[in-house]
Amino acid sequence: MNKKEYCEYVEKRAKKSPIVKNCACAFVIGGLICVIGELLRELYMSAGMEKTDASTLVSVTLVFITAVLTGIGIFDNIAKVAGAGTLVPITGFANAVASPAIDTKSEGYILGVGAKIFTIAGPVILYGTLSGAIYGVIYYICTLIWW
Repeated sequence: MNKKEYCEYVEKRAKKSPIVKNCACAFVIGGLICVIGELLRELYMSAGMEKTDASTLVSVTLVFITAVLTGIGIFDNIAKVAGAGTLVPITGFANAVASPAIDTKSEGYILGVGAKIFTIAGPVILYGTLSGAIYGVIYYICTLIWW
């Protein structure tokens, strides 16, 4: 079987992805997570918090809830249905940090959890920080030149 025949074979056998359904689920569940975040922010602000403090507490709360749901195995089931809808909000980051920690717990807290907790989220943190620093330098140079 040559490469072309193999590609045709795979195309015939491959399960077709329900793109519209997947996009709808991602939109609805991702939107629901954002609505929950907004409700939490309004709840915290009604308790007397400033907007910035309430927003920070919403992020912390969503990370905590996601870590707990990941730990008890519920978040993975939500992610199977929602797909990318769980990745866009901060919940995707919390899941990316909590999952390797849970998976490597049997190796011990130091060589397992401690060493591998950021295996998935580490590159995101690294390149996010690096791109932010590069953007800051470019912005600084542009403000010197044009302002």
